[in-house]
Amino acid sequence: MSSSDQSGPATDETEAADATAEAATTGSDDLPKLSPAVLATAIALPVMLIVGVLVMAVLARQHPGREPLALGSAPAPQADSANCHTLLPLLPDSLGSYTRSELAQPAPAAAAAWQQADGGEAIVLRCGLERPQEFTKAAGLQVIDTVNWFQVRDPNTGANAGTWYVVDRGTYIAVTLPDSAGPTALQTVSDLITKNLPAQPMDPAPIPN
Repeated sequence: MSSSDQSGPATDETEAADATAEAATTGSDDLPKLSPAVLATAIALPVMLIVGVLVMAVLARQHPGREPLALGSAPAPQADSANCHTLLPLLPDSLGSYTRSELAQPAPAAAAAWQQADGGEAIVLRCGLERPQEFTKAAGLQVIDTVNWFQVRDPNTGANAGTWYVVDRGTYIAVTLPDSAGPTALQTVSDLITKNLPAQPMDPAPIPN
């Protein structure tokens, strides 16, 4: 076999290899190139989704089974007073281990409530109520942070709860709470009232004959 015949197959193999390399190079050049901004967005979106799911899971665990709280109506002739409009927006989201509850509609005017994570007995604040019948000149008072409170043991809430009335701000404000709630609620509300509602002369009812 001549030398020209021997070089033929080698040349064909070389040309085929060159064609394959060229095709690979051309294919890689034709691929779309993503900008850094697009790549960053593609990475960030799944991360944000995971974070959102985790946050929702945490919030769900904080208030398991908490339904909107239904509050009964009570006469509140001063619910639209300046004092109530001042106090209600200042109320905190939590009172100790109790957190703000959603109120079932229709909700009483100038009212707010807090419950523990698993629900149960609530701390309820109502503003603008009528003077309690038991508040007479013979009533015993308790002063918390300059605020005069008068306690009524309401039989409708059971033996382990009571209602405390603010009686020296010109507007009657009531806080009903279970005895197990501790002093945090009254201390917090007293602090808000001291700072934002000026003291007024008390107006107890006469001592009954």
